[in-house]
Amino acid sequence: MSERKTVVVMKGDQTGQELLEEALRVLHPDVIRFEIDFQFFDLSLENRRKTKNQVVYEAAEAMKKAGFGLKAATITPEEKGDVGSPNAILRREIDGKVIVRTGRRIPGVRPVAGTYAPISVIRMAVGDAYGAEEWREGEGMEEAAFRTERIDRKTCRAVAEFAFQHAKRMNAKVFGGPKFTVSPVYEGMLKEEMDAASKRHPEVPYEPQLIDATYALLLNNSGEPMVIPALNRDGDCLSDLVLQLFGSIAGAESILLSFDEDFSPKVVMAEAPHGTAPTLFGKNIANPMAMILAAASLLTYFNDPRASTASRAIYESTIEAVREGTRTADLGGSSTTTEFTDEVIRKVQTKLEVWSTLQGY
Repeated sequence: MSERKTVVVMKGDQTGQELLEEALRVLHPDVIRFEIDFQFFDLSLENRRKTKNQVVYEAAEAMKKAGFGLKAATITPEEKGDVGSPNAILRREIDGKVIVRTGRRIPGVRPVAGTYAPISVIRMAVGDAYGAEEWREGEGMEEAAFRTERIDRKTCRAVAEFAFQHAKRMNAKVFGGPKFTVSPVYEGMLKEEMDAASKRHPEVPYEPQLIDATYALLLNNSGEPMVIPALNRDGDCLSDLVLQLFGSIAGAESILLSFDEDFSPKVVMAEAPHGTAPTLFGKNIANPMAMILAAASLLTYFNDPRASTASRAIYESTIEAVREGTRTADLGGSSTTTEFTDEVIRKVQTKLEVWSTLQGY
């Protein structure tokens, strides 16, 4: 029997919290057939203000011990001097290096440019344009703005190595890359690590492209599964495009990863890529797909056959529910949030019971 895992659950705001609760229903032991211990932290805007972000640091520390986190969407206030983004603190505190976002086709949703095979963006989680030092000099028309950006070898290696590992699991090719021709010293560092990772994983197809060509070719891709490693800023923009190529971000989850010295995942935090959707709050009409898939993706990192089986059942059940007509309003249906989750749960329970019965055949 595998060791029982603990998942740090980070509560959020508005619809983000409602959808987290739906995902937790799917992770109930009556559904997935094994127990998970949950440790809860309230990351709502109200509590972050009340604790002056101390609760965010406590959640990060708990994740470092447990190795797993599931986070609801939270509000980031715009006012300067307020509590800011909890995601920035969490990434820094757990030493998150990589963000993974995977776009996939949703039955009944029309994709753009014939896109149907999964596309994962493996994005740097720290550095680059984010957190860069900025300043201005001069006045009037002579005023100039400056920014000092930074990336490091370890983060570039984590992005490149994980991209090839992920591509191997997906039977995909590693595609794209930075603008290393214009910036051979700065952006060239990621390209060097991509080339080195390709040599370590010769079985994975590798097609490096400049970032501008990557955008253009994505609209022309022939339907092959792809994994795209990217700098922080490039990956931020790229993942937004990729998810929309599939017609909706509902079928995607977002994973933040930190690594040990061998570049194996050490801490995994899953969340939905969407925000708190205040206009949908309290109406029971929001789509819980992305949050449910985030929960499913987290299970794949448990290194437990029961969790892997449950994860597959959740993925299949979620997509099948949509295919068979259980859809929320954003996908052209009339199902409520609760009804969608109910259907996923019913399908997961059926699959796991059937698979258990057929074990050994």
